[in-house]
Amino acid sequence: MCSYLRSLAAFARYSASQVFAGKFAYFLVLAVLVFFTVAIIHTANEKVPPNPAVIYYFLLVAGVVLVFYPAAYAVQGDVDARMLETLFGIPDYRYKVWLARQLVQQLVIAALLLLLATFCHLALADFSIGAMVFHLMFPILFLSCTGLMIATLLRSGNGAAALMVTLVLAFWIASGALDGSRWNLFHNPFEQVEELTLLRSGTTFYNRVYLLVGSVLATLFALLRLQQREKFV
Repeated sequence: MCSYLRSLAAFARYSASQVFAGKFAYFLVLAVLVFFTVAIIHTANEKVPPNPAVIYYFLLVAGVVLVFYPAAYAVQGDVDARMLETLFGIPDYRYKVWLARQLVQQLVIAALLLLLATFCHLALADFSIGAMVFHLMFPILFLSCTGLMIATLLRSGNGAAALMVTLVLAFWIASGALDGSRWNLFHNPFEQVEELTLLRSGTTFYNRVYLLVGSVLATLFALLRLQQREKFV
């Protein structure tokens, strides 16, 4: 059992190093700095502790920063490390590698958000930590899978990064018009309006279903693109 756990831990560390291309520490520090900067500036301006709805956005910003690099450079990192040819040479197994990396990426981000949410719970406001992290992972997973799909379409890390920034900004600008809609990527389930509690609960449910379905479809499309070996090597 101990040897199995050590092997699993070694695999997780290796996958994380591949996912974040050796730059995980930089993005971890950047995500934490962005989180604390936004939280401090907001608290100083408002002069009152933020509520759970505001904390949701604080944590979402940190999660998006952390997911950005591995999503955009998922394919480019393998090309630069000369690993893509090796992966294509392993029939079927390569899909397990990319899916395992995706899983490790989400687990690492969830762990970081759990730590930050715990800090917010202790220092800023009372809310359910589990519920907060659970809801945060839906838009983060969607952006991660969409980034992988874009990376397989453009086959360029810089191009995928530019398009991802454009998409995130577009979704953010549209979030005002889509407020209360199930199609809003940045739908905040912690913004509760007493008269519309049941309606917002239904909106949250369908929003999460749509994001999950979109994540699965984006991943499947990316894996289908990765079958076309000649386009990548």
